[in-house]
Amino acid sequence: MSQRYTHIVVGAGAAGCVVASRLSEEAANRVLLLEAGGPDNNPLIHMPAGFTKLTSPDVNWGFSTVEQPQLNNRRMHYPQGRTLGGSTSINAMIYIRGHRLDYDEWRDLGNEGWGYDGVLPYFRKSENNERLANEFHGTGGPLNVTEQVSHNPISKGFVRSVQTLGVPFTHDFNGAEQDGVGYYDVTQRNVRRESSATAFLRPARDRKNLTVETHATTTRVLVEGGRAVGVQYLHNGKPTEARVEAGGEVVLSGGAVNSPRLLLLSGIGPADELRALGIDVAHDLPGVGKNFQDHMDVYLTAETAPVSYNGEDRWDKAVRHGVQYLLYKTGPVTACVAEAGAFLRSSSDVRSPDIQIHCLPAYVVDHGRMKIKGHGVTINSCNLRPRSIGSVTLRSADPMAEPAIDPAFLQDPYDWKISMEGFERGREILNAPAFKDLIRSERLPGKDVKTEQGVREYIKQWSKTDYHPVGSCKMGSDPMAVVDTQLRVHGMGGLRVIDASIMPTLISGNTQAPSIMVGEKGAAIMRAGKLV
Repeated sequence: MSQRYTHIVVGAGAAGCVVASRLSEEAANRVLLLEAGGPDNNPLIHMPAGFTKLTSPDVNWGFSTVEQPQLNNRRMHYPQGRTLGGSTSINAMIYIRGHRLDYDEWRDLGNEGWGYDGVLPYFRKSENNERLANEFHGTGGPLNVTEQVSHNPISKGFVRSVQTLGVPFTHDFNGAEQDGVGYYDVTQRNVRRESSATAFLRPARDRKNLTVETHATTTRVLVEGGRAVGVQYLHNGKPTEARVEAGGEVVLSGGAVNSPRLLLLSGIGPADELRALGIDVAHDLPGVGKNFQDHMDVYLTAETAPVSYNGEDRWDKAVRHGVQYLLYKTGPVTACVAEAGAFLRSSSDVRSPDIQIHCLPAYVVDHGRMKIKGHGVTINSCNLRPRSIGSVTLRSADPMAEPAIDPAFLQDPYDWKISMEGFERGREILNAPAFKDLIRSERLPGKDVKTEQGVREYIKQWSKTDYHPVGSCKMGSDPMAVVDTQLRVHGMGGLRVIDASIMPTLISGNTQAPSIMVGEKGAAIMRAGKLV
């Protein structure tokens, strides 16, 4: 079956929903948005605390990495959203943009127009901030950003503890200065999750020029004469072919794993790798799937006073909390769990904070899959600017086969250094006197793990992804770049990549807000026909 559209957007995640919504604002466009997952009608998606239960294949790709040599050769769990909204429908809703110097670094790498001054207008354009209205924050945009309804006593103790260590309190991590400790703003509206689907796609669904297909797994970009002319996809298991009209474009917004995966399946990528898998080469582009980067979490846990969120999902309590949430929009159901955080510097020599600390007022071990009795806190520490570079490649030419995801965690010795420093900062916070009224004793790794080697062994066994993959279709003009500053695939017509995979370097923080910004700026570029 063949149908014609002006634009086809593949992937209804953080950026894809933005692109489809903005393109369909022009009545002359006929836009098709394809999403491999189903609709975002799981009620747990929309209850803030519900994301802790969103692990099933109907909303989560449930990928795993290849074996990580520095981490006891573990194949690590690697969640990615698979529903309308993508990972913005299953994440912790934290709204962080990164540091202004992250974007200036993109500009200095040759990406004119992508410095901080070039991206800030698109952050503000998206935003409806309920708390702030100034040069850094917008109001009236589709994406609602707000403060959390309440904070657990452990989160408050954390913020107090970090301040006693000489770190200033900040009321806005996305403003003039990132350094400090404070409470995260979140993407919520009326104490419900605000995903890219609820913010951008839902208001556009009644437009006659926008078609949204769920359960539609794109298997190939169709290329003719060096131009992308459409895509092929499986819709509920039935092969369906859609074609874009002449002069239109295909936009890949599958994220840092699925966008390079689809390019490779389509014969666009390193020619030798493609031929080795029996894939016909449509365009030799060596950078596809390379430059893959991600944040890695090192966490420690401690037993606490009985005020954490542990046990609040027991059926009898869950019923009570559910009623409280429905009637009053208060209680544990409103929690994003990672309520407070801090941005710290490993030394005075770094150009901006390079360690992020999350405080989770609960035991959250192995992505929350390991159950621990009692009450606890989890302190996550993250090296914000890792130097290890990984890749996303294919295992076979089968589009249903899981890709080979290699974040190359801790491959660079520098990343070991900063990860160890972040762990020690987390331990220092736990042991600060201001936290003592809530902290009983360290549980993981435990107070007996004191030596450098002991900490190293602990990190090898317990570290995990922080869910921030980027970079695998990087923007630039060097031989390994995949897209230019207008997000057009080098050497191809009618094909763009607009999502986190275009980021040349990993930003200093959570990647939800920057991915939405990329969608905003990318859509604006398409509509203007030039870099804006």
